[in-house]
Amino acid sequence: MHFTKMHGCGNDYIYIDGSREDIPKKEKPELVRLLSDRHFGIGGDGVIFINKAGDLADFEMEMYNADGSYSEMCGNGIRCVAKFVYDKGLTDKKKLRIISGGKIKYLDLKTEDGMVTKVRVNMGAPILAPAEIPVVLPDEKVMAGKQVVNYPIKVLDKDYNITCVSMGNPHAVVFLNRGTDLDSLDLEKIGPRFEHHAFFPNCINTEFVTIDDRENVHMRVWERGTGETLACGTGCCATVVACVLNDHTSDNITVHVRGGEINCKWDREENVVYMTGPATTVFEGEV
Repeated sequence: MHFTKMHGCGNDYIYIDGSREDIPKKEKPELVRLLSDRHFGIGGDGVIFINKAGDLADFEMEMYNADGSYSEMCGNGIRCVAKFVYDKGLTDKKKLRIISGGKIKYLDLKTEDGMVTKVRVNMGAPILAPAEIPVVLPDEKVMAGKQVVNYPIKVLDKDYNITCVSMGNPHAVVFLNRGTDLDSLDLEKIGPRFEHHAFFPNCINTEFVTIDDRENVHMRVWERGTGETLACGTGCCATVVACVLNDHTSDNITVHVRGGEINCKWDREENVVYMTGPATTVFEGEV
């Protein structure tokens, strides 16, 4: 089986051309766990299959986390899908429609010397209604409302506050005090407790954020089904929405993650989040 290793700001996945490699769906979770293993496999935050999409879109992104669980969306992953199909000559379009988890995203490709370097993704409207994220809280008034902003949660006997957003997958954004050393956070201990907290019936991706100024934030992320990653595209999008809802930043920010920088803008008039970031091919091979 031929594969391509790619990453967006260090959020790395193994990419497989589904039109060339015929793998039964029931076998994919086990295959994903094998390939994603960083000691005994290729190593990655998961596996993404790039499939034909018929008349619905130009391509389909079928994404799995490292533990073999299916995920609806990956912001860094979808940028790499765009680079994959353009660089390999599967399309000559610089404006693409890619469907993932039943939702179509619209992408604009920036190229240099015939290769994609950056991709801007229309990630669509953020989902804020608790039941649609989904979040299940003991507060009936909040559950009946339109959003979950700065809501208290206790994890490992410590108090935090969460702002919840879905960008096609669920996120809880936690703002830390200014001056907090993000590197000192024990995410291996804290992350799983957020991921599997009773508030989140489908588990949760959690972003831990410090505010630098109105245009810049730093973020670390714990992704459900994978663990800490060097970047999370949908997490960056959820972060800009949460920042605006809490009046921490403007609606156009640079999110500094461990693997680089991603620009995110929440266009309030369109109610659409735009994400712009790099896509990089690492190597190819056969397994």
